[in-house]
Amino acid sequence: MSENNNSKMCCGHKPRLVLPIIGLVLLTGIIVISIVRDRIVSQQFRQVTINGQGRVSYTPDLAMLNLGVQIDKVAKPEEALNQLNSKVEGIVKALGAAGIADENIQTQNYSLYPQYDYKDNVSTVSGYNANEQLVIKIVDYDQNPEKLSQVIAASSKAGINQVNGLWFEASDINDLKQEARIKAIEDARSKSQVLAETAGVRLKKVVGWWENFIQPSPYYSYDGKGGASGANPQLPAGDREVIVELGVTYNIK
Repeated sequence: MSENNNSKMCCGHKPRLVLPIIGLVLLTGIIVISIVRDRIVSQQFRQVTINGQGRVSYTPDLAMLNLGVQIDKVAKPEEALNQLNSKVEGIVKALGAAGIADENIQTQNYSLYPQYDYKDNVSTVSGYNANEQLVIKIVDYDQNPEKLSQVIAASSKAGINQVNGLWFEASDINDLKQEARIKAIEDARSKSQVLAETAGVRLKKVVGWWENFIQPSPYYSYDGKGGASGANPQLPAGDREVIVELGVTYNIK
């Protein structure tokens, strides 16, 4: 009888010992998970971004013209389009005679829309307007800059009554950008070494960067209706610069 009682007492003590042990294990697990999560999620990286700039000068070898023909207040829409098409056909021929190849003439806009007159708060269609814009590429501009003014004069005589824009480009602009980008990286690297030594820190690996491409480009416009038709304007392109701003981000130690 005594053995049975002892056995029951022994067995009765086991749950009282096991439960605290299980609770302790669970609590330890929760604490470990919290510490690991905090290190993974809340870890603070010490970083610094150094800015650099690269500049590359160049002389444009392409000139781009946006020329337009405007037909105003024609009685019928088909007549407006017929007048527009006839003028543009003559202009394309004149451009060809001035040395512009067909592949360097591109239509950018072609439109037809009514013209309204307002009287006593009532609008009525008084005619139709038509417009077409051409983008002209003049290659080897750096070798023959006078060709630009010749093209404007020839197209004006042929019927162009709008010069909506003029800009200059480089045929190897992507190579120039890459050269400026490399210079910007070198500039940032040079600055980073000096700044790190001054601040008393060590730079670790690069963790990111950004870049911004800047290409200042003067924009010229002229309306042929102003009486300059047939004139030879002087439009020097001058030297240009490709500018790349670049920021390199380092981890610091």
